[in-house]
Amino acid sequence: MSKPIVAVVGRPNVGKSTFFNKVVGRRVSIVEDTPGVTRDRIYAEAEWRGIEFIMIDTGGIEPDSDDIILSQMRSQAEIAMETAQVILFLVDGRAGVTAADRDVATMLRRKKKDVILVANKVDSAKLPDNYYDLYELGLGDPIAISSTNALGIGDLLDEVLDKFPQNAFEDEEDDSIKIAIIGKPNVGKSSLVNTFLGEERVIVSDIAGTTRDSIDTPFVRGDDRFLLIDTAGIRRKSKVIDDIERYSVIRALSAIERSDVCFVMIDATEGVTEQDKRIAGEAHNAGKGVVIVVNKWDLVKKETNTMRDFEKNLRNELVFLAYAPVVFISALKGQRLSGLVDAAKAVAENCAMRVPTGQLNSLIADAVMMNNPPSDKGRRLKIYYAAQVGVKPPLFSFKVNDRQLMHFSYARYLENKIRDAYGFSGTSLKFVFREKGEKENE
Repeated sequence: MSKPIVAVVGRPNVGKSTFFNKVVGRRVSIVEDTPGVTRDRIYAEAEWRGIEFIMIDTGGIEPDSDDIILSQMRSQAEIAMETAQVILFLVDGRAGVTAADRDVATMLRRKKKDVILVANKVDSAKLPDNYYDLYELGLGDPIAISSTNALGIGDLLDEVLDKFPQNAFEDEEDDSIKIAIIGKPNVGKSSLVNTFLGEERVIVSDIAGTTRDSIDTPFVRGDDRFLLIDTAGIRRKSKVIDDIERYSVIRALSAIERSDVCFVMIDATEGVTEQDKRIAGEAHNAGKGVVIVVNKWDLVKKETNTMRDFEKNLRNELVFLAYAPVVFISALKGQRLSGLVDAAKAVAENCAMRVPTGQLNSLIADAVMMNNPPSDKGRRLKIYYAAQVGVKPPLFSFKVNDRQLMHFSYARYLENKIRDAYGFSGTSLKFVFREKGEKENE
């Protein structure tokens, strides 16, 4: 189930960034102290009334600029309209209707999307004299807010939730394994899809960024059903020149969100780059199953232990994906693809694996006997009880005497013991430590 997307559009200086920060300020994606797990600032996760969604800040649309800027800004608005379920069109409620507002409204009316007209900078209950001029935009009743003073934002978000598709909050009944193929441009994602299917379903080109959107392609092997999601290549931020490519990043991240397993593709001729780390970090941070796919292996000059040395370096660069299997392939020539689908199926099963509570507690008791828990100032950590409380990714809850005594190295030790016993290849494991008296939902 993917999160609904809300796009914020409008001309410059209407308060879009202030509104964006007000809504997502308490829910900005977690930044870990691990390379590759941060996210771009043009979007963030938000929550209202227990419903999570993704909000996109599109930047200002300025029709009075020169032709190049105008073209880029129009493209930005078009992509936002195509991507989002709900569009928030922000205008300056005190300034009345401008030519730029009319231009954006014309684009919005052409699309069959839910649009909410938002009159920002209305700082009091008394509406500005030119407030009612906004009706001429033909987008219904405007909702007055003040982003700076947080006035009216709750009512606006209520309206946003009412416009989300009903099935946005329902689990999909489709039992196919959803595989998001992610990686930087020109790494061979579309070639992999075409080789799997034996036909040219996706345009393949040497020009980086040919695939602008996420493309879903179902296929069946035996009794197993899969859905391949080919995503637009994610470039480094400095290389994201035009707005269409910039928003391709959003589409790729949305594909990660609704996938079960991610194929993180690495170009064997380039090795692991900083952008590869970032992309892999997106899948890791989302808690998805991961298979590292090293493509173009046919182009690498082979010597003794070439594959072993490459994987060793890869593991050093992607330390946070130590749990992920690595498969070396040539998508163009169809080499070593037979095990790739098997790996995806195995990883999907591991993500949904449950460890019986009795077995888990016996395992933890043995681990504690072999290696005493850490202590501080004469007080030693005690683990009273453990249970697996979630899947996708597997989540383990530990009842302890004092969570401050749980050193990260000992948590890693417990994780390694669980992996030694049950594998969990391809999936991260999440731990939560609770003290006596704390409820599970705290």
